[in-house]
Amino acid sequence: MTLAVAARHRLGAFELDIAFEAGPGITALFGPSGSGKTSVIRVVAGLLRPADGRVVVGGTTLLDRPAGIDVPTHRRRVGYVFQDARLFPHLSVRTNLLFGRWFAPRTARQESLDRMVDLLGIGHLLARRPATLSGGEAPRVAIGRALLSGPRILLLDEPLSGLDRTRQDEIMPYLERLRDEVRLPMLYVSHVEDEVRRLATTVVRLEAGRVVAAGPVARTLGPLGAPSPLA
Repeated sequence: MTLAVAARHRLGAFELDIAFEAGPGITALFGPSGSGKTSVIRVVAGLLRPADGRVVVGGTTLLDRPAGIDVPTHRRRVGYVFQDARLFPHLSVRTNLLFGRWFAPRTARQESLDRMVDLLGIGHLLARRPATLSGGEAPRVAIGRALLSGPRILLLDEPLSGLDRTRQDEIMPYLERLRDEVRLPMLYVSHVEDEVRRLATTVVRLEAGRVVAAGPVARTLGPLGAPSPLA
């Protein structure tokens, strides 16, 4: 399943002018703070409507300004995982997960609750409330809820941001399993090179609202041990 994104938009003094294509797996939007990474996923989600642009996911056009196509956010079937998990505090983990299922269209490919629970390693958490979850557990529940909504694409906006190294290492194997076992395009925002090297199938490097490189990890970031592009 392929992804094509192009957008031009001015936000005050900042101008976004990007275009890229990617195949299945995790496409990492990589760059320093203020480079436009979150703006790109907001365009895909329909939360930012650019002056000009096009978004196509798996052959379905979500945005095409010249053609007058602009699918509303609630109909784009986008799973969005924010930096904070944003789970419903009054619901159990199981009910939080099933909340995503309530919004899945009947025509969408349905992931089973049991499969998501197994894939993300959260079976022992189902009866608990979000306030009792660790920093490594809450993001996994948020990802499961997003996947159970039957999305066309999963957007992850720095899901490991703010976690210590131990919690990051706890989550990484589950993100790798998602990449390898769930046939869904994913856009993953990060400014951490080690994270991107481990997870990404494709890397889109952004600087000041522009794409400066796009492609496989070795081509966009250089060989392991090379100076960081963000240095």
